[in-house]
Amino acid sequence: RERVLTWRAFSFDHGAMARAVGREVSPAHLTADGGNLAAVLARREAERPGELKALGEALARVLPEYAGVEVIETATKEVQVGLRLVGEGTLLAATQLSQGTLYLLALLTLAQDPAPPAVIAIEEVDRGIHPRLLREVRDVLYRLSYPESEGGRGAVQVIATTHSPYLLDLWRDHPEEVVIAHKEGARASFSRLADRPDVAELLAEGALGDMWFAGVLGGVPEEP
Repeated sequence: RERVLTWRAFSFDHGAMARAVGREVSPAHLTADGGNLAAVLARREAERPGELKALGEALARVLPEYAGVEVIETATKEVQVGLRLVGEGTLLAATQLSQGTLYLLALLTLAQDPAPPAVIAIEEVDRGIHPRLLREVRDVLYRLSYPESEGGRGAVQVIATTHSPYLLDLWRDHPEEVVIAHKEGARASFSRLADRPDVAELLAEGALGDMWFAGVLGGVPEEP
């Protein structure tokens, strides 16, 4: 029961994430839209100095134009996320950051959570992120699921949805982790790719994303 009560579902909203919030706004864990990101990071840095530095280093491995993550305190004593640019040192407030950058920052924040939920569900995990960066997104998800390098915390089951054939391609070697959703009117059904009797032949033929887009795997809209 205690583990079930920790389950969290996220559909990040870049508008909510960009706004300044009070430090007291649910600072222990990210809210469903990620709108309390700055409050969470402020609390983590206060409790474990160096958390922002580690987060900045993780972000720089994906987006090398940024030198670090900071929490900005506004004139109204609220907090807002900021990123420092490499070289010129300009500090960009969250309102100046792209949708994908904020979503990636939220994913990295989840990956660094020392006590994450047992199950995390993320809607459209690739939203706003350039296809060339999707391998790094996958690796962030694996950091949650395989925490051996994260200080011994428990593993997290991650359920992420996507409509990206590029992201699907990255699971070619792990068909047991791919679930196809089939929509029929108001109903939806789900099937594991690894349960298909022809999965070996499919994997030998080409890219998973191409086969899904072509309708071979199912999970595509019905033709009008």
